[in-house]
Amino acid sequence: MTTQIFQASTLYGMATLAAALDSGCFRPADRRVLLVCNNAATPETTPGLEEMPGFEQLRDRFDDVLSYNETIFPFHPGGWAPRVDDMPLWERYLRHEWRLADDDVELAVESIQVNPSLALAQIFHGAPVTVYADGLMSYGPTRNKIDPLVGTRVDRVLHLDLVPGLEPLLLTEFGVPAQIVPTPAFTKVLAQLLPAGDGLPEVEEPALLLGQYLSALGILSAEEEEDLHVAMVRGAVALGHTKVVFKPHPTAPARFTRRLEQEAAKLGAEVTVLDTPVLAEVLYQRTRPALVVGCFSTALLTASALYGLPVARVGTELLLERLTPFENSNRIPVTVVHALLPDLADRAAVTGQRRGTDVAGLGTLVRAVGFAMQPKILPRLRGEAERYLAANPDERTLRYFKKRRLTALGLPGGVPGGLMFLPRNSTARRVVRRARALRKAVRR
Repeated sequence: MTTQIFQASTLYGMATLAAALDSGCFRPADRRVLLVCNNAATPETTPGLEEMPGFEQLRDRFDDVLSYNETIFPFHPGGWAPRVDDMPLWERYLRHEWRLADDDVELAVESIQVNPSLALAQIFHGAPVTVYADGLMSYGPTRNKIDPLVGTRVDRVLHLDLVPGLEPLLLTEFGVPAQIVPTPAFTKVLAQLLPAGDGLPEVEEPALLLGQYLSALGILSAEEEEDLHVAMVRGAVALGHTKVVFKPHPTAPARFTRRLEQEAAKLGAEVTVLDTPVLAEVLYQRTRPALVVGCFSTALLTASALYGLPVARVGTELLLERLTPFENSNRIPVTVVHALLPDLADRAAVTGQRRGTDVAGLGTLVRAVGFAMQPKILPRLRGEAERYLAANPDERTLRYFKKRRLTALGLPGGVPGGLMFLPRNSTARRVVRRARALRKAVRR
């Protein structure tokens, strides 16, 4: 007997799995289990995936639905991992609780770098693993170094073709191939979710604004995020849009919409704030937006690539500056959106839907940024990153990097060319460390 376990925490991810199953990306199995994970900070007070509108439309792809949260209670899915010595005990326990008996288990998980996906892969230590990616992060490098006992068992990365022609960097250090979930299959699945939007306000061809709740990630302050929403409204109205729909992040506080509503009223625009947690793609089909505006949401690329809708970005310059540490996994999504999509403030670019770069240029940029983010995981990309930075020494390219990072890695664009030997010189590094220690001692 073979049992396939599909771990999911979002409706978007479940839709990706449904499309992969419908298009034959998984081999036949005797049993298919959907393992629902609620990764919210307080899952006890946050609706889970099984409570989302549209869940029932996708439920029939699976024989059973199980809750990971209930299985490991009172531990939190994102913060718990079994001790090495306890792995066999946990495998016996899960096999008993999930009625797996002696079945051969195959896993399909989300972010393999972190729990709960990593914990599942470690517990079922002999299971082949498929990693599926439902967003832009798959185009970036693996967030953390993964144990080869896990990484070598990953047979592929399933991903949506959000940027046609761009290849994911995720898990390439293990030679894991990428496989595209067919776009027609995914849009067909999304069409099945339309009934989930039956209770939505009827607004035809509005400017749709996407909120992301970046202050919860510590990237922006609450005030700065409200400023970002206001900038979205002003930009949309400046382009002639008088009907505006704002889709807040499901966990964002209600006060985030007040300034936006006040600003829209001052500008003479009619604003509708959605309080129903539906996918943006349901709105694309139901309202057919005249423009979709966001920061670096994956939904911007699904609007453009899957539905052919006009899109515009806002705030990505600030995000490129603010993201810390440099290896922050949001850096690649921000880089892709900033390099590819038109700025909301550029009327001509938005109207003509001009792209900032072609896919070949974007791929080279992404690989260079990916190396700078994770040089120990992707050392093979050093030469390509050096050539790219040496050939593009202008501010337009260097805004995607930090001078301090380039200097630390000895890459072009860091310290002046005549001093490029210093970052790699052990004596120079030792002197710098002593100077820093002395400075700290003086401050004390």
